[in-house]
Amino acid sequence: MTTGTTTPSAPAPAPGSAAPGPAWLPVAAVGVTLVLWASAFVAIRHLADDFGPGSLSLGRLLVGAVVLGAFVVGRRLPRPTGRQWVSLVTIGVLWYGVYNVALNAGEHRVDAGTAVMLIQVSPVLIALLAAVFLSERFTVHLALGLALAFGGVAVIAFSTSEAEDRDPLGVVLCLVAALVYSISLVLQKPLVARLSALHVTWLACTIGAVVCLPWAGELVADVRDAPTSSVLWVVYLGVFPTAIAFTTYAFALQHMSASSLGITTYLVPPITIVLSVLLLSEAPPAMAYVGGVLALVGVAVARRKPRTVAQEPAPA
Repeated sequence: MTTGTTTPSAPAPAPGSAAPGPAWLPVAAVGVTLVLWASAFVAIRHLADDFGPGSLSLGRLLVGAVVLGAFVVGRRLPRPTGRQWVSLVTIGVLWYGVYNVALNAGEHRVDAGTAVMLIQVSPVLIALLAAVFLSERFTVHLALGLALAFGGVAVIAFSTSEAEDRDPLGVVLCLVAALVYSISLVLQKPLVARLSALHVTWLACTIGAVVCLPWAGELVADVRDAPTSSVLWVVYLGVFPTAIAFTTYAFALQHMSASSLGITTYLVPPITIVLSVLLLSEAPPAMAYVGGVLALVGVAVARRKPRTVAQEPAPA
């Protein structure tokens, strides 16, 4: 979602990270992330009856932190600077803590497809934040895209309020998740230029788990009462959409701009909706699709670059 900037030169390899690999690796990392995150929306909705928003967040993050920690133990990793710790703590609190709790609570009130379409306003927010904090150019296209995207959100919110089994508060919670995700991605971009993706993900995930510790009692109760299959789904969320997908996303962010990476989430809604229909027999209200398309058009407009500026090559 860069709006008029040329592609910056690749940063030096992060200390403790592997040497740059084949050019297709970042694209493969993005693909893994998108599929796993799409499955997470469906899994969260499936677990709404067995786990509260906070307890599910804590369970998922604890599993993720343990899995990531197993790969970190024994590796010589650089100690983050004071400024890096500020970013890490902020990302851990916002992306891993607030995002997960808000999204889980939102999916108690709206279906997985509606939730994922609402999260898609984040590429526009990322472009706006990148223009402010990463010196990426702010243009008329970005302003227009922002208006269109939030017009789409308004349509989704209206269609949700008209549905008997959906709560407009779920729309607000999903938008909160989109906002903190956008802030965190912009903060993480310069961070992964200095630290390895695995290092950043493990520290942020651990911080997020600490933030969610107030729900420890609820997690114990939910695990005791939930069927084994639901507990295994929590483990799945911790291993795959958390430990693996957040690491592959951080790796991709080392090799792509924040706004370009944000735009790849275009593919998450259709994957999520298909999985939701197949596994949950649940789909968004008809008008929500109109809002989703409008939001995506807004993102596309925000991504448009002036003709005088060389286009950033799309991932292949």
